Amino acid sequence: MTAQEVNFDGLIGPTHHYGGLSEGNLASQQHRHQVSSPRKAALQGLAKMKQVADLGLVQGFIPPQRRPDLAYLRRQGFTGSPGEIVAAAYRGRPDLLSNAYSASSMWTANAATVSPSADCQDGRVHFTPANLQSMPHRQLEAEQTTARLRKIFHDPTHFVVHDPLPAEAALSDEGAANHTRFCAAYGQPGVELFVYGRDASTLPGQTKFVARQTKSASQQIATQHLLNPARCVFAKQSPQAIDAGVFHNDVIAVGNQSVHLVHAGAFVDQPRVLDQLQSAYGPGLQTIEIEESDLSLDEAVQTYFFNSQLLTLPSGKMRLLCPIECQTSERARQLIEKIVAADNPIDACQFADLRESMQNGGGPACLRLRVVLTDEQLAAVPSGYLLTDQRYEQLCAWVNRHYREHLAIADLADGALLDEANAALDDLDLLLTC
Repeated sequence: MTAQEVNFDGLIGPTHHYGGLSEGNLASQQHRHQVSSPRKAALQGLAKMKQVADLGLVQGFIPPQRRPDLAYLRRQGFTGSPGEIVAAAYRGRPDLLSNAYSASSMWTANAATVSPSADCQDGRVHFTPANLQSMPHRQLEAEQTTARLRKIFHDPTHFVVHDPLPAEAALSDEGAANHTRFCAAYGQPGVELFVYGRDASTLPGQTKFVARQTKSASQQIATQHLLNPARCVFAKQSPQAIDAGVFHNDVIAVGNQSVHLVHAGAFVDQPRVLDQLQSAYGPGLQTIEIEESDLSLDEAVQTYFFNSQLLTLPSGKMRLLCPIECQTSERARQLIEKIVAADNPIDACQFADLRESMQNGGGPACLRLRVVLTDEQLAAVPSGYLLTDQRYEQLCAWVNRHYREHLAIADLADGALLDEANAALDDLDLLLTC
């Protein structure tokens, strides 16, 4: 069956700020409490979406979540009007206020794990929204993410949007950032790689930073997506990679169709993992393993080279879409030139300026959720969530109308920010009905 991959990017919200909320995410920690630019962030994200669309690919988007999360602040004991709650939280617990204002839902690679209909026994596309149990600010996202996905992928003939897994440490789930699918063609059955950091053998304190994904969560998702067990591979993240700042697998590997671009230090017992993938896939899987001598773990994290998007163009060739940090890094640039010159489907590289997102710990691949859709399934998606030239211009104008140029941590105490964020989302809801 003919199908194509559609990237649904997170539209960056008006409360994008540098809270330094994500332990183990080195960029997030390094830029903690610096001044952000929500307007620039959103326009950069939209420009990246336009780059993909201009390659002849279908590009979608998912709106920002409502922030601040006042219900969360009320659960922390703050009372009064919205303005009073925000002011009291800033005085007493600014860390909780930063959680409530977090715009981290923009990284839709963490929105859900998605299995295409070609892989699922019932012939429907399955989504499991991530519960994001490892970080308090991200735990707030699951409910709104589920509602958004059910609104976009609403037709039960084609789609199943499951509830998130139970909010338990043993079932901590980070979504597609730890999931990769390999296939000869998008409409054919594929092999799904699930990467986890914790299992029954993981001891407390084994890694400096928390290992976010659990094996139990990955296994439960594979089961409820009705996948063929023979075409699922479960791989454990290298503890050394986690401690180097590889909080998700998409910081150390990227795969698309028959190509797997992976750092040699990504997995525990990596030769066995790659053999399992090859065996499950059969002939045709091309693994490009990057040695430490070509790009160290530290350089991979600094440049986010592996957080690039690997896209199949209408011509059948593949294109790397890398963060601009790879262009300014001599080692990453040399690696890209080497890959493009080699005998593989990757014919060229483009760069995207996503500095606002990168400084908060997310690159091109973090910003998108990959959804493989047949023509019939794509027709069932409301067209308002797909990027056209007109929609791009409308969204840019919307951002320029509503978003602040600069946002400092102290600005979270400003009651006007709450009103501005709500007005922006109200206006976007109206735009999406047109």
